[in-house]
Amino acid sequence: MILAIITFLVMFITGSHTEDFCYDEGHCDPYAWGDTFPSCHPILEEHHSPINLDHHMTRNESLEALHLDGFHTVHTGHWKLKNNGHSVVLEVGNGMSVSGGGLPGTYHTIQLHFHWGSLNTNGSEHTVDRHRYPMEMHIVNMKSSHPNLTSALDDPTGLAVLGFFIDLNYIENVHFGRISRLLPSVAYKGQTATVKPFPLIGLLPESHLSQYYRYHGSLTTPPCSQAVLWTMYEVPIYISWSQVSKHY
Repeated sequence: MILAIITFLVMFITGSHTEDFCYDEGHCDPYAWGDTFPSCHPILEEHHSPINLDHHMTRNESLEALHLDGFHTVHTGHWKLKNNGHSVVLEVGNGMSVSGGGLPGTYHTIQLHFHWGSLNTNGSEHTVDRHRYPMEMHIVNMKSSHPNLTSALDDPTGLAVLGFFIDLNYIENVHFGRISRLLPSVAYKGQTATVKPFPLIGLLPESHLSQYYRYHGSLTTPPCSQAVLWTMYEVPIYISWSQVSKHY
């Protein structure tokens, strides 16, 4: 399984290093992030992400499923898939927002991106009972009262990120294929591709969206700003082994 994930995403490692942070060089890997970005020191900071999610956490029955406005809609225009040097990012433009479920307001959806592993490790950032999934997807949403991301990062609840674990089985996820088939077009940092909009709900485990963990944390990469309300969904997204393999 791990080897298949690497085959699927190894193209993004090329050109992934910048002067600010990296993942696999000693001077700028996660152990060194705190030297440049103080909030990236997990021992020194209280609201640090990612974390291990414990199945025995107390359930807050007052938190209902979030309202995902526009997630069932095929929007006009085009979305942009981009290799930013650290991940592959799908910028979704306007028209979607999240609210409810205990969030302090409405948050506009701005992008989603993925995290994956290496040859020897699964790649989800969060874990559940110390179990790490092959991949993790984050849908990033910004509080509507903020004009830009810089402003939102100064607000302890400026961002609401929806996190989904990704696992493999034999059932093809048609909507995920709309993204994965374009990955060769964004193999290197700075490359972009156009994506025809599709209902984003198709990527998600729609019948299980009331099952999630909630905590106040941070960005998982520099500057590690403590400005994120995390909603981590318990049931993973499934993509097929054949769907991964047929692209390469």
